[in-house]
Amino acid sequence: MEDHHAAQVAVVVIGYDDAAHVTDAVRSALGQGPAVREVIAVDDCSSDGSAGLLARLAEHEPRLRMIRLPVNSGGCGTPRNTGLDAVTAPYVMFLDSDDVLPPGAVDALLAAAARAGADVAAGLCVRRELPSGREVPWEPELYATPSVVERPAQLQRLVRDTLCVNKLCSTAFLREHAVRFPEGRFPYEDIVFTARLWAAAPRVALVPDRVYIWHVRRAARRLSISLDRAGLANWQARTRACRMAYDILLGAGHKRLAREARAKFLDHELRMYVRELGLHEEEYRRQWWAHTRDVLAEYDAADWARDPVAPGRLIGRVILMSPEPRDLPRLAELAARPARLCPPYARAADGSPCWSPDLPAVGLEGLLTRPVRLLPVAVDAELRPTVRGTRMRLRLHELYGRVARAEPEEVEVEWRHREVAGAVVRRTVPLRPSGRGTWVAQTALRPARLARLGTGTWDLHLRLRFRDGAARATTAHALTGPGLLRRGAVPSLRHGLVLLRPYATTSGSLALRAAPGLSGAASVLRTRLRRLTGSA
Repeated sequence: MEDHHAAQVAVVVIGYDDAAHVTDAVRSALGQGPAVREVIAVDDCSSDGSAGLLARLAEHEPRLRMIRLPVNSGGCGTPRNTGLDAVTAPYVMFLDSDDVLPPGAVDALLAAAARAGADVAAGLCVRRELPSGREVPWEPELYATPSVVERPAQLQRLVRDTLCVNKLCSTAFLREHAVRFPEGRFPYEDIVFTARLWAAAPRVALVPDRVYIWHVRRAARRLSISLDRAGLANWQARTRACRMAYDILLGAGHKRLAREARAKFLDHELRMYVRELGLHEEEYRRQWWAHTRDVLAEYDAADWARDPVAPGRLIGRVILMSPEPRDLPRLAELAARPARLCPPYARAADGSPCWSPDLPAVGLEGLLTRPVRLLPVAVDAELRPTVRGTRMRLRLHELYGRVARAEPEEVEVEWRHREVAGAVVRRTVPLRPSGRGTWVAQTALRPARLARLGTGTWDLHLRLRFRDGAARATTAHALTGPGLLRRGAVPSLRHGLVLLRPYATTSGSLALRAAPGLSGAASVLRTRLRRLTGSA
């Protein structure tokens, strides 16, 4: 018999033209067990049969209610608000039609909220890349251990978790404080909703449990809002949401949380879009640059003062002080994770470190005292074929004397498969001084071994170790030029032949693609033919 005392949670599922996935989302909510009193599925006037699927499912599931909006709202806020208005349960969660709740998610959050008497319980969300299944946790530091936060001001990092879907909220608390989503077509509505939530000063329980699976389908016919960053309107919408979040927190008297929201914008949003800036046409870059300067002009001295050489703040300072786009490849490297500040390393007239001779106002003095583990050190990677295979040469650059002072000793070289969990090839090699402020290491690239472990994309990760015990995790800048980043082929017992293609990512990091068999060869031939014929 169902325990009605335990039926305390409503799950609001929203969807639009997502017949392929919406029933999986609803079933994942219903499958949470008796703690779920109701699942409210809000169809945003779909035209692909989604409403019919939900209606048929509701015929056999008394906990499921379906609401169909008469006109498409153009966004996620209106259907979420519609579902929230229909909730009768004491607690509510939100779920998108193309995502799922993992087993036990509701129980974990409800138990945490009950133990702590919390208005909000939040847990770990993981981004699952499809079809590979690779998972990346969202803000994992927040959810490392169970904890209770009396007020968000006591844990300012909370404002960096701008998702609504990994949270269980008291329905009464949301209604009492008018915590709602922006209506209509308003991309990045989560950012505004969570700002309103934190501004209301809830008691928060945090759990390390996985409570939400965010599916990332980059090959989908219609990209999600967060993935569709082709046009300037997407960036304008994102900056609008971030500006509103700041105003909400500041207006509620939470000055430190508001400042943390701006820090999050620099560290997350700005770095993400700068990494992709070089992929766009010149006109887009000019408009993006002008708009971003307008946004950053609203920041005050205190926003820049805390750790001014942190990657996001340094990028923001360069943009703010430059009327036109500049140094895009170098900025993309600095926007990488971990950040890399590539040469040249300039000094101002007084000898102090600076961004460049023509931009001395962007000072880099903070690098002189920054911990080694946080230094944006630059390592170049050069791949060259030899008669015995391919050798990789790594070159670590000096950074205003900090690297020499730390005395680099060795580098752990790790090739990590982007999709296959546990597929790693690792080797440690010594770093030796080579003059002119650099240190070098050499190692063989063994493509046959990589191919045995998995085809697909391999990323290069490095861990620099220093004499005093310090270490710095980083990636390598891919050197390009004649004879570099050349494709090759190796025999494979599984695939017969594996083609290997080294390349530079959008942030300039070295990566490697392994394509299996004849299909890989055909792809290479097609690419070469297009280049020869000049066809698109």
